[in-house]
Amino acid sequence: MDQSPSKKLSVSLSINDEIRQVEILPVDSLLYVLRTKLGLTGAKPGCLNGDCGACSVVMNGTVYKSCIMLAIEAVGQKITTIEGLKDSPIQKAFVENFAFQCGYCTPGFIMNCHSLLLKHPHPTYETMKEWLSSNICRCTCYEEIEEAVLSVIENREKPMSNELEKDE
Repeated sequence: MDQSPSKKLSVSLSINDEIRQVEILPVDSLLYVLRTKLGLTGAKPGCLNGDCGACSVVMNGTVYKSCIMLAIEAVGQKITTIEGLKDSPIQKAFVENFAFQCGYCTPGFIMNCHSLLLKHPHPTYETMKEWLSSNICRCTCYEEIEEAVLSVIENREKPMSNELEKDE
């Protein structure tokens, strides 16, 4: 089999609960394929070396930086992009807590926080701070982002009866 980097491969990727067929080169990053081949532009090219987190996606429940991952590595994996989290609790919490300024890094932070809450439904403050440190935002402090994560945790802890009482 020819392993030349210029030979296109036809692969299936499971993205946002949908199987997508796409032609890739063995050297294509997942970020490039998501944005250019599949039109999923929520993951952003920032540093392109895995430092900033603007390109973060969740694969099998774990956050990954798609700029340093080859698309071929994602074959057979379950990938979620920011487009797959439409109206999710963490996305709503970012809006409600004004957890963004320019918004460029926001999708990566949302993906990171989503993965954090999958792995640690009730993280300690230190755990949350550690996870947030893997993403970079130059526009704002992380206070509003922390508040967004905390609000999701608090909403999970509210008993259902409180919600029913509000409706009456």
